[in-house]
Amino acid sequence: MDEPFLSLSDPTAPQQQPSIFTHSSFGSKHESDGELERILSNSSVPFIKRIQLATRVELKLLFYLAAPSVIVYLLNNVTSMSTQIFSGHIGNLELAAASLGNNGIQVFAYGLMLGMGSAVETLCGQAFGAKKYDMLGIYLQKSSVLLTLAGLILTLIYIFSKPILIFIGQSPAIASAAALFVYGLIPQIFAYAINFPIQKFLQAQSIVAPSAYISAGTLVIHLILSWVAVYKIGLGLLGASLVLSLSWWIIVIGQFVYIVKSEKCKETWKGFSYQAFTGLPEFFKLSAASAVMLCLETWYFQILVLLAGLLPDPEIALDSLSICTTVSGWVFMISVGFNAAASVRVSNELGAKNPKSASFSVVVVTVISFIISVILALVVIALRDVISYVFTEGEDVAAAVSDLCPLLALSITLNGVQPVLSGVAVGCGWQTFVAYVNVGCYYGIGIPLGAVLGFYFKLGAKGIWLGMLGGVIMQTIILLWVTFRTDWNKEVEESNKRLNKWEDRTETLIKE
Repeated sequence: MDEPFLSLSDPTAPQQQPSIFTHSSFGSKHESDGELERILSNSSVPFIKRIQLATRVELKLLFYLAAPSVIVYLLNNVTSMSTQIFSGHIGNLELAAASLGNNGIQVFAYGLMLGMGSAVETLCGQAFGAKKYDMLGIYLQKSSVLLTLAGLILTLIYIFSKPILIFIGQSPAIASAAALFVYGLIPQIFAYAINFPIQKFLQAQSIVAPSAYISAGTLVIHLILSWVAVYKIGLGLLGASLVLSLSWWIIVIGQFVYIVKSEKCKETWKGFSYQAFTGLPEFFKLSAASAVMLCLETWYFQILVLLAGLLPDPEIALDSLSICTTVSGWVFMISVGFNAAASVRVSNELGAKNPKSASFSVVVVTVISFIISVILALVVIALRDVISYVFTEGEDVAAAVSDLCPLLALSITLNGVQPVLSGVAVGCGWQTFVAYVNVGCYYGIGIPLGAVLGFYFKLGAKGIWLGMLGGVIMQTIILLWVTFRTDWNKEVEESNKRLNKWEDRTETLIKE
């Protein structure tokens, strides 16, 4: 990483060949056709003019990727958040239980599954850029098999969630109610196992709008069924979580039907193949590295909620923190949409051997995401005194949430940069490196600092959150430095080697 982040003004830079992307009959009309690389490589055009033209092209590509991706993640998050809202209107204990079940147990599975699924994001994105279309369906199936096996193990954690929560210090009443909620989320584990590989498979091809339509329709069904289950039938927490599991399976089925029927996927989905069961140990290594990277990050904020349960008056602490983390998570979905866009753009351009396009895409998506996050952070500050009433009617909780809102605003601002950089890491295949960074920043700095501020200095939930934000800031600085020092020509070479290795390995296993 010894070359500057952008070298657009270098007149001695070799002219890049046109991108190998083509507007094929099955591809997205929003793929890059090499125009961006040609603009950035044309040293006869003044630097400022090149930047203006390139920005126009990149914004168009990002819009068609990021906008539907943001909608998908927002709708999926609203689906989960609505379940928490339904639970909160039953009572404060139910809100605390649903929050602990969602943020203390369910997020564990979500992080593991999404992390393992990001291996598909790296390989499918680069393979699509390199026009190795037939490999995408194989990667999708391999990942689904591995994630389903992981789901069987995760089921044990869900089954024994009550003793686990009590063992780590949660109150028996909250742990018991949270366990009931978690039991209804067991089917959701296996929906995750199929959904995340499918999601990454589609995103790699710049196909995201269908997922947005499916998620929107599912949200409507989810709200109706949740209202019936909780208020009309009286199934309480268990009914709310069972409906949430059902909703995720509706999303999975809808997306899979689209893949099978759509002309856009006819070259990347050739049907089920026994190749999905070949080379699983090697594929698991890449998936594990991806999982560790994301899990370390997801669990980091999960620990925030668990630590809050050990504070004096844990019900108020849990309610206020869970509301703030839910709002943060809702806004975070916007950044996750840009994360997906960054990953797809970078991996596609690297696979297509367009280093300048990859580096420029990183700049544009980071700036846009940061600006949007700052605006949303200001909105949160303006609404700090009324946000909590969406979730519960308690005045004590409202005061606690208002007190935490400055930290919430800071978290939202950081989320404008950090997730995008993680998306770049996935697009480049840097998961192992980022995992090491996460260990040092989150668990070496953030959690110890948060525990000291929260318990020793008696700053409570605010101290825990403040300390953990310190870890996020440190991680963001490191990723910014590494990204800005990346040699993108070298990353193109690494991408090509990675794809050739996996293709050769699959062919060898088939012959054997």
